[in-house]
Amino acid sequence: MKHTVERDFDIPPQSVIFGTSDAMKKVQHDLAMIASADVPVLIQGPSGTGKEIIAKLIHRGSSLSKGPYVKVNCPAIPDALLESELFGYEKGAFTGAVTSKPGLIALADGGTLFLDEIGELSMGLQSKLLQVLQDGKFSRIGAEEDTRSEARVICATNRDLKREIAAGTFREDLFYRVNVVNITLPSLRERNADIPELVEYFLAHFNMMYNRRALPISASLMRLLQAYHWPGNIRQLENLIKRYVILGTEACISSDLADPAPNNFDFEIPMEGPVHLKKITNQAVHRLEKEIILKVLQAHHWNRRRAAEALKISYRALLYKIRDAGLSPNRANVKSMPAESSVPAPRADLDPDVAAETGEQILPIAKVSNA
Repeated sequence: MKHTVERDFDIPPQSVIFGTSDAMKKVQHDLAMIASADVPVLIQGPSGTGKEIIAKLIHRGSSLSKGPYVKVNCPAIPDALLESELFGYEKGAFTGAVTSKPGLIALADGGTLFLDEIGELSMGLQSKLLQVLQDGKFSRIGAEEDTRSEARVICATNRDLKREIAAGTFREDLFYRVNVVNITLPSLRERNADIPELVEYFLAHFNMMYNRRALPISASLMRLLQAYHWPGNIRQLENLIKRYVILGTEACISSDLADPAPNNFDFEIPMEGPVHLKKITNQAVHRLEKEIILKVLQAHHWNRRRAAEALKISYRALLYKIRDAGLSPNRANVKSMPAESSVPAPRADLDPDVAAETGEQILPIAKVSNA
């Protein structure tokens, strides 16, 4: 299980963390009040935007700053190990328990428990976590008495938890328990004016770390950095500057910046003759709708009923849209698929009219009689 227990840690200067964007300035403005109030905090934002840095700032500014900071990487926790790792166990509680072990919740007592990517937890794990958050009490495996932990809980996620609730993959009661205060971090492309200061910080940091003397980034490369779409956000920028410091040439990173940003509105507009605005607009809407449906289907592992609920449309409407867009689970552009056959299984719950339109097979529903 991936976790760390820290008491001292380095944090970049606040001018680097918050920059000049309105979104980050709001986070900075709210942070002092959030840190001083001992309530759960939910930090949302795309991967690589610095959610853990914000969690550390909250811990540092809180009344629990002298206590431990315990980070738990939720996607790395196997379900079978959650109870023993988070809650601990007594000697002899199960085979292999030769000594007693305190759990991570106990280790965070008097400090901060940071649950990174909480949206990755299974429903079973969410239920067990909810119980701890409700009363602060838990029991080690094999123990007869409850243990109390006075740890502040901060959670982070790159998922839209309200959409996960609608899809039935995240508990609504847990969401309201961890979402007392909410912080949303913008993507790096939304704060590209902050890139020069971030580059300067990473350059100085890695020059010192690796004992190098890499030169400042040229103006032409800086323009490329600010124009790039940064799918990996600040973490991607950090790794690029690290590579530049180690290899010492701008060519080693400029090739990565040649990858164009996806553009759903790339249409040929005739220089002469009429421009059919309605036709081009309809094409743009159709293309954008296709991308949205594809991403939602991928997010729900092609479970079309959950995708329809998330999109707030009927199941039948989604099937029509999948057909019209030419989307299919076995298409090459689908990157996230469950380990199953690409041929859809026959459905017993499908409307015959929809099945006729989409080409899906229907299984006869068996009749049950009371003999």
